[in-house]
Amino acid sequence: MSFTITVPSEYGYVVGVAASTGFFLLYLGSKVGAARKKYDVKYPTMYVDQAIAEKDKGKHIFNCVQRGHQNALEIYPTVLALLLLGGLKHPLVCSVSGVVWMAGRLLYAQGYATGEPSKRARGGIGYLGVLGMLGSTISLSLSLLKYI
Repeated sequence: MSFTITVPSEYGYVVGVAASTGFFLLYLGSKVGAARKKYDVKYPTMYVDQAIAEKDKGKHIFNCVQRGHQNALEIYPTVLALLLLGGLKHPLVCSVSGVVWMAGRLLYAQGYATGEPSKRARGGIGYLGVLGMLGSTISLSLSLLKYI
């Protein structure tokens, strides 16, 4: 069975938010690069060994900066799929939700980069954005299946 998808003009916001996530991830990556240089962590080291990081606060902070970036990367494919799919039916909800996700990941990364991992918790607000995109994508799915 075939069908036609009409993309609303507001989908441009979704595309804009999707593009901005690329710049956002580049920003987080640049923070890792700066921490790598500042704390003298050579490539290809992904994380400094725990025993070394426990004795060297700079190495510990590098690990925290790296972890903040990695956390964003771990969920990024899911976020992008939910943003682009859910945005077909709910472009404004998904656009705002995408911005909320980025704000949450920024707070998470900044909190983690203090060297006190417990400060990353304030980034939990980003999950509200994920839930908004998830709900929008479920709504799209149910519409395509003619349940709603």
